[in-house]
Amino acid sequence: MNKYKEIAEIIFPNIKNTIDDLEKRFPKRNLSAGAIVTRFAPSPTGFLHTGSLFTSLVSWRFAKQTQGVFFLRLEDTDQKREIKGSGDKVVEQLMTFGITPDESYLHAGLYGPYIQSERKEIYHTVIKAMIEKGLAYPCFCTHEELKEIRKEQESKKILPGYYHEYAKCRYLSDEEVIEKLNNKEDFVIRFKSQGQFDEKVVLEDAIRGNIEFPKNIQDIVIMKTDGLPTYHFAHVVDDHFMRTTHVTRGEEWMPSAPIHLEIFEQLNWQKPIFCHFPVIMKLDDDKRRKLSKRKDEEASVDYFLEKGYPIEGFLEYLMTLANSNFEEWRLANKQNDIFDFQLDFSKMSLDGALFDLEKVKSISKEVLANMNKNDFTERAFEYSKTYDQDLYKIILKDQDYFKSIINIEREQEKPRKDYEKYSDILPIINFFYDDYYFELTKDLIFNERFDKAFLIEILSEYRDHLNLDLDQENWFNEMRELALARNFAKRAKQYLNEPDKYVGHIGEYAEIIRVATCAKTSTPNFYDVLKIIGKERVIERINHTISLLSKSQIHH
Repeated sequence: MNKYKEIAEIIFPNIKNTIDDLEKRFPKRNLSAGAIVTRFAPSPTGFLHTGSLFTSLVSWRFAKQTQGVFFLRLEDTDQKREIKGSGDKVVEQLMTFGITPDESYLHAGLYGPYIQSERKEIYHTVIKAMIEKGLAYPCFCTHEELKEIRKEQESKKILPGYYHEYAKCRYLSDEEVIEKLNNKEDFVIRFKSQGQFDEKVVLEDAIRGNIEFPKNIQDIVIMKTDGLPTYHFAHVVDDHFMRTTHVTRGEEWMPSAPIHLEIFEQLNWQKPIFCHFPVIMKLDDDKRRKLSKRKDEEASVDYFLEKGYPIEGFLEYLMTLANSNFEEWRLANKQNDIFDFQLDFSKMSLDGALFDLEKVKSISKEVLANMNKNDFTERAFEYSKTYDQDLYKIILKDQDYFKSIINIEREQEKPRKDYEKYSDILPIINFFYDDYYFELTKDLIFNERFDKAFLIEILSEYRDHLNLDLDQENWFNEMRELALARNFAKRAKQYLNEPDKYVGHIGEYAEIIRVATCAKTSTPNFYDVLKIIGKERVIERINHTISLLSKSQIHH
């Protein structure tokens, strides 16, 4: 037995499989030509970042549109940072957005396990083979020794790290290594880089073209003292044996690419195609910066779920970030599903995509306005179950009544755009419900130009002439006649031009009725509102307001 094999056997006595065994266990996927295999590989360290949702959406779409595979792999090798349950939450949130992995630790396929900490045997098999071939070695340097190396490098103002002559354990004799192992000294395993200072490596990126980098020279740690691999190594092994064709990830990983390329090269493995997506940016004091978990609430998809932005609208917004020609396509295909659009790597932005919350709101308004009343109600109800118990109760109590409210000027060529998110619903429509209405009337405010006696006269007169059996045009004409008889101008402009001639204008007359019946100065179409509330309740509300005015319980 040569010394490399002896060292490998001391470290991994229980590993009997070889890399060839792994190649047979995880064969190339049987997919049609051009099929793309992508993955989303989150760490269970917190919430789903908006940038991660963007990456997973685009990765999923490329797999779907080529009849490929999109899988989820949980990268939990940094167990000190792990937050229990956060992995499950990430998967749940992805599925809330309709992004369902073909394979994951919840829906296993043939290429698992799909949690890195459960793939230890696979990593150890590869590392054992690398030690046997002289591609890796154990390093026994202590933290103090590594600090001394860095201190020396800093004093000489040279590149810090563990490489070349500074990679001390690389030059231990086989006998020294075996002695240290037998003495049970702590160690990590390092990759033995072949890179030199003057060498270059070319990253072939599907989005950015060919990019030249200095070759990796660092003998990076590939296995920690706890036996778990580091990210750089695990991702290479996983993407090889899980047969990933396209490594889709944020551009922040580009500087690490030379390490990954060298490991693929040294193991004689076919490199996947790398696709480095633009990082989502934010404008802050006219300066662009990365969307931050710490500074920006919209960095977490929780923000959009809790506020109730429609899933369809948020996904459509992310598609505008994904490809520069999506919006042009959308204008020509307004009725199409957004996923009829074919993503193209060449149409992805090279610069950081600027996150625009106003655009999210605008798209969301369009999406909600164009839903029919049944779909809107169903989605609002689902949202309310988790995030808004008050809304949940009113929908549950009478869905048909809720639908009639939501359907005001909906399902027509140019629908109303009242809502940008589901959390807007109750504040806008609460006055339709008597409990909310009577609460709101505790703080009624009428136009200060009209005294209380005048308001009571107007309301009493309107109440006595109320006829909701008329169509909208005749209802309005009747209200206008009442207003004109009380010396209100037909139009606001008339009143503004001759304020001494009129008491106000017809809009102000309507506002008196609106405040009395809805406790608000602004509502959806007033005729529809009154019809839904119904004559009996409208009269009850007017009488209630008259009573408050009579008792001087209204601010003026």
